[in-house]
Amino acid sequence: IMAFCSVCFYINLNLFLFVSLEVSVDCGRSSVSVRWTDSQSLTDPWFLRLGSCLPSSISVRPGGAEAIFYARFDDCSFRRLVTEDEIVFENELSTEPSTKNPSGFFSPIVCVYERPADWRPPMYDPMLFLTNGKGDLVFHMNFMKEDFSGVATSTTFPLGSLISIAAAVEQQAHQPLVLLLEECVASTTPELEQSNKIYPIIANKGCLIESKKSNSRFLPRRNPSEIRMYLQAFKFALGEDVYIHCKLVAWDPKGLDNGRKACHYDKNNGRWELLDNVLESGLCACCDTQCRTRNKRELNRAHPVVLGPLTVTD
Repeated sequence: IMAFCSVCFYINLNLFLFVSLEVSVDCGRSSVSVRWTDSQSLTDPWFLRLGSCLPSSISVRPGGAEAIFYARFDDCSFRRLVTEDEIVFENELSTEPSTKNPSGFFSPIVCVYERPADWRPPMYDPMLFLTNGKGDLVFHMNFMKEDFSGVATSTTFPLGSLISIAAAVEQQAHQPLVLLLEECVASTTPELEQSNKIYPIIANKGCLIESKKSNSRFLPRRNPSEIRMYLQAFKFALGEDVYIHCKLVAWDPKGLDNGRKACHYDKNNGRWELLDNVLESGLCACCDTQCRTRNKRELNRAHPVVLGPLTVTD
């Protein structure tokens, strides 16, 4: 959608007394490259993060250190802001305080584009998404292309491949909310009945249990009202029509707890991690036992959505 960046940034920062840091930003069509340099090597580049992403490359030499990030706007927790005239992507380059740099480091990363006259958010195209609404909230969910650029043209997936799934909520005049998947199960029928054979995918109030035994995972959010995941095609009902039944919840972003969360299992660290803030992953500790909702007023109850049919082939 975007051809040229109307505002790109080159930032010279003189922080922390005599520490000289430079950050340059090159905004592309749908991605950005960020170059960070420290001529005095007083900041450890291994601790740098662009949003939720690690550096793509790092070099350390006697004359200083350099880190480079290459990131798409749908990764690394970029935020998208759309105004009448512009589309803005925002993020932060930062590092936690360390022995080398007790004050840490923070720099805003911003790319600004002219908004095409006919632009509209693809996540909210009513012709593309299965929609379910209640009150002033409208929910969308569908199978997507691998890069989430549009709705999938086929719902037949080879065993072991990654199925892209996206959901969103239109908030209308409501207070800002975060979208969560409370539960998802697979079934061979479009209606769930007690006699149905089911395959659990998300359970225990937002735990992507399928991520513990496969490569399924949540993807970094583009904004709180959307949630995306890769679901690895499973053996359940091979060759048959399969329907995915989910319960969607729009929730207060400041009110996440054991019963309102989005967690997946990180095999590299061997632990459950919270999608929205890895530092608060303690909320996911109950994923292997039983998660309970606190006794508090719910903003919105779970909204059921059914996706399908899809077919997994061997």
